[in-house]
Amino acid sequence: MTTSLPHWHAARRNVGIDCLRGLAILLVIVHHLALPFRLPLGPSLLGQWLPKRLIDAISFNGYEAVFIFFTLSGFLITLRIIECDGDIGRVDLRRFYRARARRILPLLGLALTLLSLLAVCQVPGFMPETDRHSLAGLLGSALTFTFNWYEGRTGWAPAGWDVLWSLSIEEVFYVGFPLLCLWLPRRVLIGMLVVLALGLQPLRSLVPMSDEVWWEKAYLPGMAALAWGVLGALLACRWQPGKRGARIMGLAGALCLVLALGWSDVVYRHLFKSGMYMMCVGACLLLLAFHAQPPAPRRGLGWLARMGSLSYELYLFHMFIVLGTVGLYRALMGNVQTWTFVVYVPVLLCCYALARLLEHGAVHLGLQRRPSVGQAPVKGV
Repeated sequence: MTTSLPHWHAARRNVGIDCLRGLAILLVIVHHLALPFRLPLGPSLLGQWLPKRLIDAISFNGYEAVFIFFTLSGFLITLRIIECDGDIGRVDLRRFYRARARRILPLLGLALTLLSLLAVCQVPGFMPETDRHSLAGLLGSALTFTFNWYEGRTGWAPAGWDVLWSLSIEEVFYVGFPLLCLWLPRRVLIGMLVVLALGLQPLRSLVPMSDEVWWEKAYLPGMAALAWGVLGALLACRWQPGKRGARIMGLAGALCLVLALGWSDVVYRHLFKSGMYMMCVGACLLLLAFHAQPPAPRRGLGWLARMGSLSYELYLFHMFIVLGTVGLYRALMGNVQTWTFVVYVPVLLCCYALARLLEHGAVHLGLQRRPSVGQAPVKGV
């Protein structure tokens, strides 16, 4: 059966989706800066003034934000396949893999080159820190989409490398999903996606929490979040709510995210440990609402949407800025944490400037097109 794409064009910038992506990357960057052994917000003057629940929600949802990214990627990649090929069962493998490689590999190659140089120079946070890690192992696992598996066997990777775990999950999805679309009957594929999506929490519970690396970074929970996004995209191409329905779905999705990110302890205790479900469902509801009724640009949110459009660059390179800032702050202030909040805005601005520079370089080299007004490429994390 041919599934046509509705009036919304998958390559057109959608401010709502960009803002959701921007929120996710913002949570990731702040989390990596706010960890207790870096520059936490809690002990700072700002942390003493703002409610603890708000500080915790800002500081400690980076991992959860990655699952929002997974859901986004499943949604956007599925829409892109349908837009280009008419149906997921007719995906053009050569076109798909070429487009993914063109988007992912140049910046990944640059990041791995910089990480390797810093590791060779024995820079803390980038060099192998235990006998179980080696530069060859780090590089090899990053290039074979097995970085999370490597970490599961050897322990936490150096901080500068650690972001690569989620890329391994996404890259395995990019390799395998189009093949499954071609090989499996549509009903079988959708059935598998439903089982995988509903298995998100059980799959996570299969790994004991004492095995912290595997508990956070196993393949199947990430694939389950991607499955939520794929199912959301398939639904979006068959059904769209009206304006009022989209508004209700958007509000429901926002409420799910607020509860999952701000009251995760309450959700865990009283809603059957359903926080990850609530987050993926909330992201899907927002995506369906934004897809059906693309919101107009809002004053004051342009910066967040722009961060969303640069999310891949930001995700891949922000740790260079974060770790450099931590080192500089400690050199100047020692262990004084009163003023840690001062560095957050400059860090975000530096990350944004670096991402813009990387985007400009990619455009200049012909690796991607600069979006025209109202246009943006569809991409994952």
